[in-house]
Amino acid sequence: MNKKTVLSVVLGWFVMSYPTLLKAQVENAQSEFKGIIGKTIEESREYFPEKKKAPAGAPNIIVLLIDDAGYGTSSAFGGLMQTPVLDSLANNGLRYTNFHSTGVCSPTRAALLTGRNHHSVHMGTLNYSSLGFPGYDARMPADKATIAEILRENQYNTFAVGKYHVAPLDEITVNGPFDRWAVGRGFDHFYGFQLGHTDQYHPNLYEDTRVVDVEPNKTHLTTLLANKAISYIANQKSIAPEKPFFLYFATGAIHSPHQVDKKWSDLYKGKFDKGWDVYREEVFARQKKLGVIPPDAILPDRDTSVKAWNSLTPKQKKVYSRFMEIYAGFLTHTDYEFGRILKYVREIGQDRNTLVLAIVGDNGSSHGPRNGSFNGYISSLGEEEQVEELYKNLDKMGTEHSFSDAPAGWTQATNTPFRLWKADPNSEGGTHQPLIVYYPNGGYEKGGVRNQYGHVIDIAPTIYEIAGAQIPEAIKGVKQAPIEGTSLAYSLKKADAPNRHTVQYYELFGKRAIVKDGWKASVFHRPGTGFKEDVWELYNLNEDFNERIDLAKKHPEKVEELKKVFDEEARKYNVYPLHDRLFASGFAAGSNRIGGRKRGPWGDRREIVLYPGIDQFLTLTGPQFQGESFTITADVDITSKQDEGVLFSTGSEFDGLSLFVKDNKLYSAHNTGGIVRHLESASAIPVGKNKLRFDFQFDKEAKPGAPAGREALYINGAKAAEREISLREGVIGLYKDGIDVGADRNSPVSNKYQSPFTFKGILHKIVIEYK
Repeated sequence: MNKKTVLSVVLGWFVMSYPTLLKAQVENAQSEFKGIIGKTIEESREYFPEKKKAPAGAPNIIVLLIDDAGYGTSSAFGGLMQTPVLDSLANNGLRYTNFHSTGVCSPTRAALLTGRNHHSVHMGTLNYSSLGFPGYDARMPADKATIAEILRENQYNTFAVGKYHVAPLDEITVNGPFDRWAVGRGFDHFYGFQLGHTDQYHPNLYEDTRVVDVEPNKTHLTTLLANKAISYIANQKSIAPEKPFFLYFATGAIHSPHQVDKKWSDLYKGKFDKGWDVYREEVFARQKKLGVIPPDAILPDRDTSVKAWNSLTPKQKKVYSRFMEIYAGFLTHTDYEFGRILKYVREIGQDRNTLVLAIVGDNGSSHGPRNGSFNGYISSLGEEEQVEELYKNLDKMGTEHSFSDAPAGWTQATNTPFRLWKADPNSEGGTHQPLIVYYPNGGYEKGGVRNQYGHVIDIAPTIYEIAGAQIPEAIKGVKQAPIEGTSLAYSLKKADAPNRHTVQYYELFGKRAIVKDGWKASVFHRPGTGFKEDVWELYNLNEDFNERIDLAKKHPEKVEELKKVFDEEARKYNVYPLHDRLFASGFAAGSNRIGGRKRGPWGDRREIVLYPGIDQFLTLTGPQFQGESFTITADVDITSKQDEGVLFSTGSEFDGLSLFVKDNKLYSAHNTGGIVRHLESASAIPVGKNKLRFDFQFDKEAKPGAPAGREALYINGAKAAEREISLREGVIGLYKDGIDVGADRNSPVSNKYQSPFTFKGILHKIVIEYK
């Protein structure tokens, strides 16, 4: 049968069937109508379907997710960072002491929001390091609905505020598609950022599906987020007071950059001068007193990568203590802002019927640099030089002009009582998080402690059970897969209830573990080594909760038993193939590098044309400049010698590239870790039509210390300036700020202008060509 015949048959069927289909639709609509339709309005009776209602007594629900916070950060679980709001919730609610994340950002959030394992929802890695396999492509499937989707089906209003970090990289543009953004996954509104971190004073924000420009801005991001959350709640309770709300509040704090107003960091002046070894001991003792660790627990040895505090120089101690003061002030400020939300809920009379689930950390504290970090340039120096430069910049630490992260000694200390760090899913230090459950109407004892095993996939079913929410068989016509988590509701009123979640796997970047009935087998896989070389460890968490004693040699049969369980879980939940590709070696511009052009919306396209008026891109979702040669050409009309401004920019004052016109000259600013190298054209730009080009020639095979290429400026094809570049300058604007056409919003790449430095001439287009 040829195509013409097939088309004729289909059209014939449609013409014959259409009246029947239309009649069926009309009859269906009439069957749902329970009024009367007469010839006149007098003979008719109106009918409006009854509005659906939320389950009787369904509470408002707030889920707080703090970023990059270890078990020993918050004072609510014995830490020395003061969190009076979390303390109050815990003292009037329940502390869960055996709760776990996946070990890193995107996977934890995907698992939390869906109640399914992270590989099961295709988020086996970070959204900007995705791979083309079902467990790793960062495309959360529609058959595994989010909490927001299910609660909205149960007549909740739903809001996501803060860090999202689970949309595919190539879809994070204002062009969408938006079905995997927060508003496409059940949230009525979204206000926040899309990647792993953002600047706390110059954030890259979206509201719903649009870019939000908050500049010029001096308000801290966490304050902006709290303001928006309160606004959403105020509108919701004013317009639909009968409906409950679900607020997912995921802060950027306390992920780097550690930035906070001095009044918060100065609360801790001198309070960490005793150092990280004493911090660990004091927190360990406080945790025992609170009952959040076993009374017979033993503190693990300091990690071998961390120096003893007493071995440090006075200058090192001064620098490292200041880092910790900022780190602590950052969390205390976050606690305060979250408290403002809860205060508002109390003021409108909604506090008793509001369930709060506060998760302190989407993973353990991050494995910070040995000396901490201020900017990329200082981090590139030798250790002694770093300390000297950091000491010179003490007053700038924690401000908008620093991209601070705490030293590894402090981040290990804030993971007390565990070993290792974030992104170590094989360890409790990477995955063991405080959980606080607070619900005045729940009837739970105040200040209770729960030791049942829990995981982020358990949050969704816990919410559904407490709210009395029904899980639809299908959402938007898509049949739903089973929930994979276990509700914790069974333990809310029974402190001694036996564990129900008895098996759980972990895997990130080849590091992996399996927990079954309190036994744990794990692998600390080293990137670049063969998986067959991995050595399994074994721990009895029932007796050794913080993994001090490896029993693998004593119980090899148990290791083999658990390895088989891991394999079963891995096959069930899309874990295979194992990989360790978070970062690729060298300057690969393809799919193995973090971000990488292949993951962006243009794929492998060699030419990209951008027009003025375009919204800001994120650096990882816009054109990439990662270790390859390229040109950027601006097609402009210079209407007078006074025309100036930015033509194209990517990045911020910490890293990036800007092409701009000033004083009738063409400039480029190449910012590497805060060190800016400018090119200035030798000749003026003539009035009229011009093609202004930046040419970047890069040799990724260059030896360290040798020139790695050249960058040059051209005005209408004539070379106007040139300089040699180093190997380190091959990656530009990676993961900092945004990409702008005709301006440089947020934080400026160059110190020769102030943002936004909007171009005053006529910019027709920007053409980027990769060589």
